[in-house]
Amino acid sequence: MTQQHSAIAPAPKNPAQAKRRDWWRDAVIYQVYPRSFADSNGDGMGDLEGVRARLPYLRDLGIDAVWLSPFYASPQADAGYDVADYRAVDPMFGNLLDADALIRDAHGLGLRIIVDLVPNHSSDQHEWFKRALREGPGSPLRERYHFRPGKGEHGELPPNDWESIFGGPAWTRVTEPDGSAGEWYLHLFAPEQPDFNWEHPAVGDEFRSILRFWLDIGVDGFRIDVAHGLVKAEGLPDLGSHEQLKLLGNDVMPFFDQDGVHDVYRQWRTVLDEYADERIFVAEAWTPTVERTANYVRPDELHQAFNFQYLSTDWDAGELRTVIDRTLEAMRPVGAPATWVLSNHDVTRHATRFANPPGLGTQIRLAGDRELGLRRARAATLLMLALPGSAYIYQGEELGLPDVVDLSDEVRQDPAYFRGAGQDGFRDGCRVPIPWTRDGSSYGFGSGGSWLPQPDGWGELSIEAQTGTPGSTLELYRAALAARRTQPDLGAGDSVEWLRAPEGVLAFRRGEFVCVANTSGESVTTKAYGRLLLASGEVTETAGEAKLPADTTAWWTTNS
Repeated sequence: MTQQHSAIAPAPKNPAQAKRRDWWRDAVIYQVYPRSFADSNGDGMGDLEGVRARLPYLRDLGIDAVWLSPFYASPQADAGYDVADYRAVDPMFGNLLDADALIRDAHGLGLRIIVDLVPNHSSDQHEWFKRALREGPGSPLRERYHFRPGKGEHGELPPNDWESIFGGPAWTRVTEPDGSAGEWYLHLFAPEQPDFNWEHPAVGDEFRSILRFWLDIGVDGFRIDVAHGLVKAEGLPDLGSHEQLKLLGNDVMPFFDQDGVHDVYRQWRTVLDEYADERIFVAEAWTPTVERTANYVRPDELHQAFNFQYLSTDWDAGELRTVIDRTLEAMRPVGAPATWVLSNHDVTRHATRFANPPGLGTQIRLAGDRELGLRRARAATLLMLALPGSAYIYQGEELGLPDVVDLSDEVRQDPAYFRGAGQDGFRDGCRVPIPWTRDGSSYGFGSGGSWLPQPDGWGELSIEAQTGTPGSTLELYRAALAARRTQPDLGAGDSVEWLRAPEGVLAFRRGEFVCVANTSGESVTTKAYGRLLLASGEVTETAGEAKLPADTTAWWTTNS
C-alpha cells in the first residue's frame, strides 16, 4: 500500500449545515479536479492543500458543496480513476491528514465535501488484483474480478466480443506465474483498470466498509463513477456488433445499466442513512433515456444522477425545452431533484462546444468562434441556474475558459488518446490548470509550472483579472449564484410554467421569477417581466418591452 491508514477522529458536526434540510435538492455543486486546481508545493501538480487554501474563493463564489475528483493512492494510469487503495491519499495530492483538514475547513466555511468513489474497477496495482495474478488460476481472489479462459484452440481469443470504452478489446490476457499464456480479465476501460465482479459478496462488503471509512472522517457524500457499470449480464454474452461505442447512450448494454445495480445502491443507502446531516450519493449514470436515469434516484437508492442528456443538448430552444420537460417529468414520480450540468472533466468545455456548429458531440478539437462560444456559454449558464433542481459547475467555467484544443501530442496524457479506436482522447483540453493571477509561474496555479501547458494569454482570463471587472464572466457567476440564494422561487422544485415566446426563445415562469433565453442568432423583442435582475448580455428595456441580443439570457422578478 502507498501509505498507512492514519487514525483520524470523526469530524465534528456543523450546526450551520444541519439547519438546512434537503440541501441537496437545490445545491450548486462545484467540481474540483485536484491536479488542475491549485498547487501548494510547486511540483506542477495540484494537491489537497492547494484546494484547502482556495476554499474561501469557493465560498465567496456562492456554491454549496465541492465535489473532488479522485485523490486516492493510484498509479495514475487514468488520472486517479485507477485506485490502488481506497483508504489512502496518493502522495502527489498529500495524505489523509490533508484530506481531514480540507474537510474540516470546508465545514467551517459552510461548504460540504463530496468525494469520488470508483466501484466499477480498481487499479491493476490493487492488492486484490496483484494477489490474483500471483496465485494463478483457481485463486479465490480471481473470483473478485472477471477472469475467464479464452476462446480458440489455445485460449488465444478473448472470452467475448466486448470492446473497451478507451478502444480495443475489453479483455487482456495474463501471463501466469509459470510463464505460460493464461486467463483473460475484463476491463471496460484501460487494461490497468480491471472490473470488479459485483456478484462476489466480498466486493460489496469491501465497498460498504470504504463508505463508512470516509463518512466517519466527515465527507458529505459520494459521486459514484460509472454507477451504471457495476453489474454485468449473466454469462457475459457477446454483443454481436463492432463499433460498440456508437451504441452507448442508445441501448441497454450487457455491461451497462443492468437492473442488478439497483440492489447494490439500496444496500448502500442503508449505510448512508445511518449518518446524520443528510449525506448524499450522486450517480454518474450514462443511460439511454432520462426515464432510465430516474431508476437510480428512487427514494431508497441514490439522491441525484447527472443529467447527461442535458449536457449533450445543442444550444437550440426546441431541443432544450424537450430535454427540460422530459427530465422534470421523469424525476417527478420518484421525488428526486433534476440536475443540470454543462461541463465536466470528461467533455469539451461548453464555451468551446457552443463555439462550434451543432451535432459535433461532446468532445471537440476545434476552437470555433471564441466570442460566440463565450456568449452562448454565459447565456446557457443563466438558463441552467434558473431551472428547478441542483446544478453542477466545473472548475474554470466561471472564468469562461475555453478548451485548450492545440495541445501537442507530446504533452497529452489522456489514456484514451493512446488507444486508437476508443474515445476521441482529447479530454486533456478541459483539464489544463486554471489561472488565478495575470502573471507569475503558471498564472498563480503554483510556483513550479503546470503538468499540462497553459496557453499564452491565460492570465487575462484569471480570477485576478476578472474579479471586480463589470461584465466579466466571473462576476456574472457570482451575481447569479447570489440571486439564486435570495430569490425564493429559484432552486428546488419540479416544474416550470412555459410562457409564449418568439421562435428560438425559451421563456418560463417560476412563481414571481421569469427567465427568458434567446438561443437564436438575432436580437428579439419580448415582454419585460418586471424588474430586471440579471442578464448575460446587454438588455435594453423600453415601454414594457425588452430587446435581447442574440444568445442572451435574462432574469426578471415580478416582485418589485
